[in-house]
Amino acid sequence: MKQNTDTLLMIRPVGFRMNEQTAVNNYFQESGNELQATVNARAQAEFDNFVSLLRDNGVAVIVADDTKEQDTPDSVFPNNWISFHENGNAVVYPMFAENRRLERREDVLELIEENGFVIQDVYDYTEAEDEGIFLEGTGSIILDRVNRKAYCALSERADEDLFIEFCEDLEYFPVIFNALQTVDGARKPIYHTNVMMNVGESFAVVCLDSIDDKKEKKNLVQHLKMDGKEIISITEEQMHRFAGNMLEIQNKANQKLLVMSEAAFRSLNSDQISKIENYARILYTPLPTIEKYGGGSARCMMAEIFLPKK
Repeated sequence: MKQNTDTLLMIRPVGFRMNEQTAVNNYFQESGNELQATVNARAQAEFDNFVSLLRDNGVAVIVADDTKEQDTPDSVFPNNWISFHENGNAVVYPMFAENRRLERREDVLELIEENGFVIQDVYDYTEAEDEGIFLEGTGSIILDRVNRKAYCALSERADEDLFIEFCEDLEYFPVIFNALQTVDGARKPIYHTNVMMNVGESFAVVCLDSIDDKKEKKNLVQHLKMDGKEIISITEEQMHRFAGNMLEIQNKANQKLLVMSEAAFRSLNSDQISKIENYARILYTPLPTIEKYGGGSARCMMAEIFLPKK
């Protein structure tokens, strides 16, 4: 088992804008009065620059274009609807926003196979949508693939029972907690676990300030320490600049890279940066449009491919 992959799936947007259906519980999104065509063009430029940066650093990126047929403003975030695993499993997830369900495309799985990967089984949890139950992929679930642990902050988009079912099906030990952010003076659930934490091979970047329950916080810390992870804490303010939304990957030369947005990088202090650099080289890219209107950042844009090769 390995924690990092050198191959990613990314979806190039065609109709990117602020998604009103997700804004109801994604407090990272902001509205603006720019023309959608302007916003989409900027998002495409940010996407293209990001893909080039990854490829220039020895990472394989399979790019699928979004289609104009459907209204899919958030298609640039594929990690919420699909995940790929070393044993040949692909997992398809139930999505909170109705227009996000249109992002799930059979031809994307075919494209992965055309690139030489084997998909043996597909676990499909999408029927849960009929009951109003959701679990949004590696947005909701942070996987420690080596130690077989799955971390999940419960929210409207991360159902506890379905998460436990996922863990039983894919043989992960569940670590469950509540992560909150302050919105207009009130503590509200953070919509996705991956904006407040990420788990690398030897470290974890976590916004511990977002876990108000002392027992839950202690339990999370114990699990990370038990598995030999150095915990690098970020503040809630840094989290709001997407400092939790990072992903450790590797390149073809097996060098470890921690990928994040420029906003996330700029929010880090020198101590945090030097701790991270003990384990991975930092790679960052500007994503201001995607972050502002999409309420997601670099990690959300990358679906990791761990599948076996043909």
